[in-house]
Amino acid sequence: MTPGPAQSRRRPNWRVIALVVGFHLLAFAGLIRAFAPDLTAQAIDRMTAIVTVDVAEPDPPHPKAEPPAEQESGASGDPGKEAVPQEVAAPKPAITRAPVEPKPVAASTGTATRSGAAEQGDGTGAAGEGDGTGSGDGGNGPGAGVSRGLVKIAGNITSARDYPRETRDLRRGHDVIIELRVGADGRVTRCDVLDPSPDPAADAITCDLAQQRFRFEPALDGAGRPIPGRFRWRQTWY
Repeated sequence: MTPGPAQSRRRPNWRVIALVVGFHLLAFAGLIRAFAPDLTAQAIDRMTAIVTVDVAEPDPPHPKAEPPAEQESGASGDPGKEAVPQEVAAPKPAITRAPVEPKPVAASTGTATRSGAAEQGDGTGAAGEGDGTGSGDGGNGPGAGVSRGLVKIAGNITSARDYPRETRDLRRGHDVIIELRVGADGRVTRCDVLDPSPDPAADAITCDLAQQRFRFEPALDGAGRPIPGRFRWRQTWY
């Protein structure tokens, strides 16, 4: 017999279905508990082991820098003394002294026929000058036809050490004039005192030194031949 439309349209009973499914699940769970009691715990451990959550802890907050403690201000010092202006004297101008020119020592000046010298030594000093002329044998003054007079070329008396210290006060500030006879070879052959000083010993020494030290170029006559001559020398002590 074919069912009617009313029977084919009957709705399923979901409560019955849920009860049946729940019964089967309980029965299945009971079997698992009976035959494999550790299976449930292992499944739970695996499920929890798979899911791992890393929780990062936040960094601790940086401590705030504490403001520096205010230093206690020290007690104020005693008030300074009032400055009192003082007069300042203007600097004195530097005194400039004129340079002192040193006296010439052992200097020699003069022309070809005149020579002077001076030297300061122990005791009084000495200086001399002279001039000379040519003359014929035994003549006085320039000879006829003389082309050149005597020329002193060497020797001087300039040191106070040449004279004795004992008589220096006698001759200091004085002079002596001597006359030298010079041969054709330029050497002194004779010395005469023409104007003596207060110190005769010093006059004699002057003549001796002149004969020993002085050398001349002889006078020449008109033909250019050397001839004898005379030379006067003034020795001064100071």
